Amino acid sequence: MIYKNTIPQPAIGFPKILRWKFGFGPREERGPALPKVEDSRWENQRPDFKRIQEPDPGRIQVTWIGHSSFLIQERGRNILTDPIFGNCLTPIRGFSLKRERPPGLTLEELPPIHEVLISHNHYDHLDAPTVKHLAGISGETRFWVPSGLSGWFRRKGIVNVQELAWWEATKLSDTAELHCVPAQHFAARGPFDRDRTHWCGWVLRSGGKTIYYAGDSGYSAEFREIGKRFGGMDLALIPIGAYHPRWIMQSVHVDPAEAVTIHEEVRSRFSIGGHWGTFRLTDEPMDEPPARLQQALGERGLSEKDFAVLRAGQSVLI
Repeated sequence: MIYKNTIPQPAIGFPKILRWKFGFGPREERGPALPKVEDSRWENQRPDFKRIQEPDPGRIQVTWIGHSSFLIQERGRNILTDPIFGNCLTPIRGFSLKRERPPGLTLEELPPIHEVLISHNHYDHLDAPTVKHLAGISGETRFWVPSGLSGWFRRKGIVNVQELAWWEATKLSDTAELHCVPAQHFAARGPFDRDRTHWCGWVLRSGGKTIYYAGDSGYSAEFREIGKRFGGMDLALIPIGAYHPRWIMQSVHVDPAEAVTIHEEVRSRFSIGGHWGTFRLTDEPMDEPPARLQQALGERGLSEKDFAVLRAGQSVLI
């Protein structure tokens, strides 16, 4: 089966990548350089291990580990999104994307993980050594994946895995439910499996609170629909990096201004930026996304109280 976006987008194939890498793509105006956000959010913050191991059960706590990996803690449940603790291996033997910043938490520093949410199968979101390690700790960690991806896990010996299709939902407990929602992206782990599995975002509803993890996505009209269906979000985790050049990235990665639009369209009370500052995936400076985000927020009359960027290892209470 071949999976598709709701609104078809031009594929980012190998010829396009070669044009980009060899400088044959359209020239784009970058605009003036922006002043760096204070401290640039670059240095890791030493985690508050007591808070992470003994979180307040009455509040939502979020820790940014790096890239798209977040630890969400709510009502006694520990949830990881797209955990990657390695160097983002690729199918090319002997090559891996260099990790520019270590994880804010190590695998050994994590509390017991109850659920893992996987948005899609790209190497910077689905790391085989990481998920095998998590699955092997107790066997009780559940992995939630979009349509078509459970077979990959089972081939790795991970059996506690469940698929959901777009707009499907399941109960995690008597008080918590998990929803799979659309994203604008694509899937591939090699040259011959393009879009054989789907991609998604996730919405968690628990104890009267709604948490949205957008995964990895270009801008889509689906965000407005997600906000409408769920009546807004108490917390949204939204990508802000890996966006330049726009002629090739626009269909699959939002830029900071589009991230603010998503924040508004899903009706988020508070958002946190991810998918930046960990791997050198695209052409913008790695510490640029927070500055672009700050500029976009100012243009909309918003601030860091509405949409924040964390240091790796930093926790916030919602």
